[in-house]
Amino acid sequence: MLKQLTLQTNQHDQMVDVTHEVQQYISDNNMKDGAVSVYCPHTTAGITINEDADPDVKTDMIRRFNEVYPWEHQLDRHMEGNTAAHMKASTVGASQHIIVEDGRLLLGTWQGIYFCEFDGPRRRKFYVKILSHN
Repeated sequence: MLKQLTLQTNQHDQMVDVTHEVQQYISDNNMKDGAVSVYCPHTTAGITINEDADPDVKTDMIRRFNEVYPWEHQLDRHMEGNTAAHMKASTVGASQHIIVEDGRLLLGTWQGIYFCEFDGPRRRKFYVKILSHN
């Protein structure tokens, strides 16, 4: 079972909480126990799991990514000029796997699933795949 979801980002760097959409897909498919994969098919975006209670965490993470990977660097050669976005996406990763227990994502108390945009704003897609189900 695979579902494609879309979203519109509205900032250059943005972390969008997609936990509710993933949980809804699990509920819609009456999944009780198993695992799901959340996958981003873009080279300048990714998927991560991190704190969702304090919005300053997202702000701080984006600021720190920008410190490590500045948008403009004199030695970058990629003709599109978005090498930093590629670096950030590689650091975050393209997917996350989450255990499902008793119909709920098995996330920590403060955790959420984020689509991480590093080259926006753009219309993006991501996929949720049920890996195992009973």
